[in-house]
Amino acid sequence: MLDAIRWDTDLIRRYDLAGPRYTSYPTAVQFHSQVGTFDLLHALRESRKALRPLSLYVHVPFCANICYYCACNKVITKDRGRALPYLQRLEQEIQLIACHLDPGQKVEQLHFGGGTPTFLSHDELRQLMSHLRQHFNLLDDDSGDYGIEIDPREADWSTMGLLRELGFNRVSIGLQDLDPAVQRAVNRLQSLEETRAVIEAARTLQFRSINIDLIYGLPKQTPDNFARTVEEVINLQPDRLSVFNYAHLPERFMPQRRINSHELPEPAEKLQMLQRTIEQLTAAGYRYIGMDHFALPDDELAIAQEESTLQRNFQGYTTHGHCDLIGLGVSAISQIGDLYCQNSSDLTQYQNLLGGAQLATSRGLVCNQDDRVRRAVIQQLICNFSLDFEAIEQQFNIDFRGYFGDLWPQLQTMAEDGLIKLSNEGIEVLPAGRLLVRSVCMVFDTYLEQQNRQRFSRVI
Repeated sequence: MLDAIRWDTDLIRRYDLAGPRYTSYPTAVQFHSQVGTFDLLHALRESRKALRPLSLYVHVPFCANICYYCACNKVITKDRGRALPYLQRLEQEIQLIACHLDPGQKVEQLHFGGGTPTFLSHDELRQLMSHLRQHFNLLDDDSGDYGIEIDPREADWSTMGLLRELGFNRVSIGLQDLDPAVQRAVNRLQSLEETRAVIEAARTLQFRSINIDLIYGLPKQTPDNFARTVEEVINLQPDRLSVFNYAHLPERFMPQRRINSHELPEPAEKLQMLQRTIEQLTAAGYRYIGMDHFALPDDELAIAQEESTLQRNFQGYTTHGHCDLIGLGVSAISQIGDLYCQNSSDLTQYQNLLGGAQLATSRGLVCNQDDRVRRAVIQQLICNFSLDFEAIEQQFNIDFRGYFGDLWPQLQTMAEDGLIKLSNEGIEVLPAGRLLVRSVCMVFDTYLEQQNRQRFSRVI
């Protein structure tokens, strides 16, 4: 069974390191300014020639209120009018990108993230979706995976009805914690009733999938009060759950400076929270997909993992990793073939560039052959908890043991410690190592030693 996890406190203490989440390899830390608009246009042309299917990500940066823990690219404002100039530039970007693609390229996946996408008015959401449909080949038969992130404080039944009408069939709901003291400490007051109302609306309107986000390690959290939150969430029966480890990095994310660090739980308490959460979710029938994600056995992610077809990209775990990912909006990241590129993260610069009829690409990376080999290795480990050496050898015409010979001592140590099973045929991440799969992937990351580990969250 792929969902088996064995809790080993000693192993966790030794391998709970800071490192990337590997939504890409190489990671965004490696992006540089030598990659620009020309590279993006070249990649779009190759995508058009190959008629590859598409995944679209649309970033809506606005939030009415600040959540102190948040590390997303966002603009805090009560002025709803600020969305209008942004949407005008976003529509220009949609038009500029789409004219380099083929109308036959189907959009299999669409995701609105933020910020708070439902910050936009109903008319603005209608117009934005209309513009996307005008320029991209969005599916009309509800067969695509079209998702949107929801803040229950910014959505009601009419909003959910509109989203379903516009073609969305998946929702991801930010909840984080239900305890009022924790909510006050992070400036996110949100009742269980608000969340339940949005979920009931989604079910009634036949949304295909509901995801709930939780965070452990927030101020004033304890193992007991977080266990109560998890219990309430289990009663809501989401199809998927994301249980993230809060990374306190106030030197990088200014809102986190408002959090009282003395109120943060101790590392041992955080471990206890995670262990109890895993026990609660497993008892309720959820499977551990990996990297903080859980899903019911009949969910597409769980089925894909059973069939070894699960993939991972900037949208997280996905069944659409074969698609070219087009990022639209401020700070959005695209992955098109071997190109990664990111739009400017500065709202004014993003809008000014598009105002001058230029794309807003500010940095990126073109994968070389070594990147492709290591990307394939990390993808297999993080998605399937296993790696077949022969498959990599055939795909890239290499001798695996020879290519990664310098890594063998580290892998042997992990095998001796019980993280992995290492053989001449491949690697299997053992039940005690599945929570630490990032640490296994980090062995294959050639860039990691050059990086400041403080840029990354810890594995657990």
